[in-house]
Amino acid sequence: MHTEELLTEELQSSNLYSEDLAPVPKNKRKWGTWNYAALWISMSLCIPTYMLASSLIGGGMNWWQAILTIFLGNTIVLIPMILNGHAGARYGIPFPVFARASFGTMGANIPAILRAIVACGWFGIQTWIGAASIYNIVRAWNPSLPEIDNHSLFPQAIPMICFLLFWLLNMFVVYLGVESIRKLLVFKAFFLPAAALALLFWAISAANGLGPILDQPTKLTGASFWNYFFPALTGMVGFWATLSLNIPDFTRYAKSQQAQIRGQAVGLPPSMTLFAFIGVVVTSATAIVYGTTIWDPVALAGKFENKLIVTFAMIAVAISTLATNIAANIVSPANDFAHLAPKKISFRIGGYITGIIGVLIFPWKLIADPNGYIFTWLIAYSSLLGPVGGIMIADYYFIRKQTLLLNDLYSKHGNYSFSNGINNRAIIALLCGILPNVPGFLVTVKLIEADTVPEWISHLYNYAWFVGFFVSGTVYWLLMKKK
Repeated sequence: MHTEELLTEELQSSNLYSEDLAPVPKNKRKWGTWNYAALWISMSLCIPTYMLASSLIGGGMNWWQAILTIFLGNTIVLIPMILNGHAGARYGIPFPVFARASFGTMGANIPAILRAIVACGWFGIQTWIGAASIYNIVRAWNPSLPEIDNHSLFPQAIPMICFLLFWLLNMFVVYLGVESIRKLLVFKAFFLPAAALALLFWAISAANGLGPILDQPTKLTGASFWNYFFPALTGMVGFWATLSLNIPDFTRYAKSQQAQIRGQAVGLPPSMTLFAFIGVVVTSATAIVYGTTIWDPVALAGKFENKLIVTFAMIAVAISTLATNIAANIVSPANDFAHLAPKKISFRIGGYITGIIGVLIFPWKLIADPNGYIFTWLIAYSSLLGPVGGIMIADYYFIRKQTLLLNDLYSKHGNYSFSNGINNRAIIALLCGILPNVPGFLVTVKLIEADTVPEWISHLYNYAWFVGFFVSGTVYWLLMKKK
C-alpha cells in the first residue's frame, strides 16, 4: 500500500492524525547506512556516555571489566533496536503510531508517556550538566566558591541560578524550533571528539603513560563482581532502552531495511565502546593523579588550574550539551506528548512540557553518585521500558507477522480500536512485566527494608529490563493467541 493513500480528508480530520504523525512517503525516505551510523556516533559522544563508563570504575571495576560490560550491553540493546526499527522503515510510521498496533489507538498513549517521562529525566540531567559547566566557569574566576553540593535536596544558590539560566536557554531554542540547532550539532560533531581525545592525552601524560592506568586493579572479586556486574549490565541496556522503543522515529526515513540495520550495527556498539574507553582511562587516571576517583568530567575540568582552559572547556561542554539535549531529549517526548492530542499539542508545547517535568525530577540527585546513576535511574526506567519493548516485538513479529493495516492505525473504528481504543491484553501484559521488579526497586530506594521480601524476588530488579521484556512479551503472546 502506498502511504499517499492515507492522505484522505477523513483521515486528516481524525483526532488520530497530524502531519508529524503521518507516514513518510517512500520518495522522502532518504536516510542511508551512513546517516544511521553518523546518528549513533553523534548521540553516543555525549557526557552521560562518558559518565556511564566512568561510573563503573567508580563502582569498583577495572578498565577491561567496564569496557566489556558496556560493549555487551550495547550489543544486547542493538537487537530490539533493529527489530523495532523494522516497522518504521517498512511503513514510514513514528513510534507512537507503531504502538497503536499492540496497545490500541488510545492505549498507545501509555507507552508514549512512559517513554516521554524518561526523556524528561534525561533532559533534566543534560540541563544540569550544562549548568554545572557554567558554574565551573564562574568558580574558575572566583576560586573561593565551593564545589557543587549534589547531595542536598537543593544545591547552593549560584549553581541553581546557573541551572535556571541554562534551562531558559534550552526553552528559547525550543521556541525557535529544531532547525535552529543545526549549526550547534555540526559544532558538536567536530568539537566533542577533539575534546575527548585531548582529555585522553592529558590522562596518559598526567599518569605517566597507559601502563599505570591499565594496571589499576579491580575492587570486585568473586561474588561481589557478579553482584555488581548483572545490575550494571542491565543499566547499560537501560541507557538506550528509550531509543530501542522510539527508533521508528528515525528509521521511518530509511531508504531500506539494510540501511537501518547496517547503520545501527556499525554506529552503536563501536562508538559507545570507544568513547566509554576514553571515559574509563581518564577516570582511572584521576585515581592516580588526585588520589580519588572523579567520574564526572565537568568536575574534573573544574580542577584544572588554568582559568582560560577551564573557561574554554566549559563553554564547549555547555554548547555541546545544549545541542544534544534538544536533538535527543526534546524531539521524541515532544512527539509523544503531541500524541495525547495531535490537534492541540504542538512540538513547541510538547517541548515546554518536557522542560517543566525535567526540572521536577530533581536531576542533580539522579547523578549525585555512581550508584544512584546506575541502580536508581538507569535500571528503574529500564523496568518500565523493557515490558513495552517485549509487547511491541511480540505483537509485530509473532501476532501480526510484520504486517500492519496502515489505514487502520489512523482510524478510530479500525482493526486497532480494540475496546474503546485500548487493548486490555497489552495493559495486563505490561503490568505483569513491571510487577516483579517493584519489590527490588522499593528496596533499592530504601522505601522498604531488604528483609521484608524474599531475597530472590528483590534480586530480580538486577535484571529489570530482561525480566520485564520477556515476561510481558510472553504474557502478551499467550493472551493474544487465546482471543
